[in-house]
Amino acid sequence: MKKIEEENLDFIFASRYEKNASSEDDTVITYLGNKIFSFIGKFFFNLNISDILYTFVIGNTEKAKSLNLKSSDFRFCVELPIKASFKNFKLGNYPSNERKRIAGKKKVNAFKDGFLILIKLIELFIKKKSNS
Repeated sequence: MKKIEEENLDFIFASRYEKNASSEDDTVITYLGNKIFSFIGKFFFNLNISDILYTFVIGNTEKAKSLNLKSSDFRFCVELPIKASFKNFKLGNYPSNERKRIAGKKKVNAFKDGFLILIKLIELFIKKKSNS
């Protein structure tokens, strides 16, 4: 909360890829996928977050409600920051340490869900262009 107030941010996204951050749960595929999707977010949407697929977020509830978020699956992780950027909300990063899962397997299917996330990115890019 201190960072939000000091930097006048609307949302802070936890990141496994900041200095003093880590992940014990990332695989090579999820790491590479996240780097690619984070690059797409920076290049096409001017996002300044370093870990687009890690949706541990703290922020302004009223502003979050105003985003009219529709996704109820892994596409949510790109929809939230991109729609926030459409409204010129201020976003920031905060280092996080992701521990190994205690029980169970990941619910993400890297290829299927990655494809759905890519489609969502394209959809949001088209929306951005049509609103320009």
